[in-house]
Amino acid sequence: MNASMYESCIQACSHCAWACETCAASCLREDNVQMMARCIALDMDCADFCKMAATLMARGSDYAQAFCRQCAQVCRACGEECARHEAEHCQRCAQACRACAEECERMAA
Repeated sequence: MNASMYESCIQACSHCAWACETCAASCLREDNVQMMARCIALDMDCADFCKMAATLMARGSDYAQAFCRQCAQVCRACGEECARHEAEHCQRCAQACRACAEECERMAA
């Protein structure tokens, strides 16, 4: 498989990683940071998974498909957590996570 086959998934992963990094940083500035602890932790995990998935797809790795399957699971978990919070950055992140999970699931199928 070549990287162009993965283009929409790479874009979704890149966008999701950016949204998660932004969300984590924004959560750290919230008044009740402790309430956001799980959101921040999942944001950081999801961002790292998305970056690695995009990298593996870009280089056409034999492990891209399996890694994207895992990435989709992390995106789903992060998206569910972010969706529970009213903050705009959390809602944007939840949306990016859902879109990325769908792309990763499609790619890994």
